[in-house]
Amino acid sequence: MENTENIQTTPEGFGPVLAQYFTGTAWLKMLVTPDENTNCNIGDVRFEPGARNNWHTHPSNQILIVTNGVGYYQEEGSPIREIKVGDVVNVLPGVKHWHGASPDSRFAHYAIDINTEKGVVNWLEPVTDEQYNNFK
Repeated sequence: MENTENIQTTPEGFGPVLAQYFTGTAWLKMLVTPDENTNCNIGDVRFEPGARNNWHTHPSNQILIVTNGVGYYQEEGSPIREIKVGDVVNVLPGVKHWHGASPDSRFAHYAIDINTEKGVVNWLEPVTDEQYNNFK
């Protein structure tokens, strides 16, 4: 049984994500933002069941650390992977991918974007229901 007790319906201190880049309900709380000494973002992202972000790429690595629930991760051309608490995904620069909650579980991860001087994210098209439901 997954651990979801730390995720609330409306997480305190979180704001909504930009709706045009997500399907379903998700929230974001920035923990670290870049400044003259730090060139990374760290965000705590929380998803309701079935929520996911659009396909996207990053100019530098993105590191995902799963902190709660069960989620999905997919790179273009590869099958969907189930990811769980403690899993770490290192997304290489330029790799088209998406991530989000499985249909039956809330999901949370830290998203770490390094080398932000190169840019942070290039948003692409939404993940269709057909693509999302293709988990085997």
